[in-house]
Amino acid sequence: MSEHTQWLYRIVPARPGMAQDPTPDEAALAGAHFDYLVALQERGILILAGRTQEPEPFGIAIFEAPDEAAARAVTDADPAIAGGLFLATLHPYRVAVARDGLI
Repeated sequence: MSEHTQWLYRIVPARPGMAQDPTPDEAALAGAHFDYLVALQERGILILAGRTQEPEPFGIAIFEAPDEAAARAVTDADPAIAGGLFLATLHPYRVAVARDGLI
């Protein structure tokens, strides 16, 4: 485990049906969101991210930040959250069990 606090942000599409039929602008924001998560992973901040595979999905990102203000800054900087594509909630989190190499 890291000495940093772990956090989870949960996202849901702001528009029902967006996952099945995104507009071009929504697709662009979703792409920027993915690129943002990859950049967080490359910087050693992101632990994991993904989404459910159902018609009305939700996604999660689990990451490290030293405090709530820093965690909120990571969450708010996600282009899809800042752009209104996703609604997000932030939660303090701790990975308790993981496969080797995951954390």
